[in-house]
Amino acid sequence: MSDVTTTDHIDMTREGYEKLKAELVELRSEGRQEIARLLEEARGFGDLNENAEYHSAKEAQGKLETRIQWLEYQLGKARILEPEDIDPSKAGLGTTVTLLDLDGGKSLSYTIVGSEESDPAANRISASSPVGQALIGKTVGEELSVEVPKGTRKFRITDISILPTG
Repeated sequence: MSDVTTTDHIDMTREGYEKLKAELVELRSEGRQEIARLLEEARGFGDLNENAEYHSAKEAQGKLETRIQWLEYQLGKARILEPEDIDPSKAGLGTTVTLLDLDGGKSLSYTIVGSEESDPAANRISASSPVGQALIGKTVGEELSVEVPKGTRKFRITDISILPTG
């Protein structure tokens, strides 16, 4: 399971799947209703050819429909990784990896998730990010160097655990 995305499926955690599913439901209902309201309101301003509000609402509608299609595609290709599917001896999607920064001596912990689930501020990094790619398949005790915007960082993996569910 080293590939995060293939032509057949997109691996994601249950939490990530549920988050995308909830967004899709919201966009299909409240999102479309809001666009319809904006379009109706804009039509009231007169000539549609020179109606900035109407054109803005149509652009927002296009973006909304594009996002809905993208979410449908992602969810349609989703393969949910359950805790029992994850090898806790190797860093991979759905694992939390604790690292020792060999340059600064600081301990860091990252949870490896799918790209839609990433949230760097919450230490949830995409498996396709530079750090995520460097971690995939590594085991406790291994050292790695990662090119990041601020230069090369050296780490040692000190712990790997499975992402808790719920």
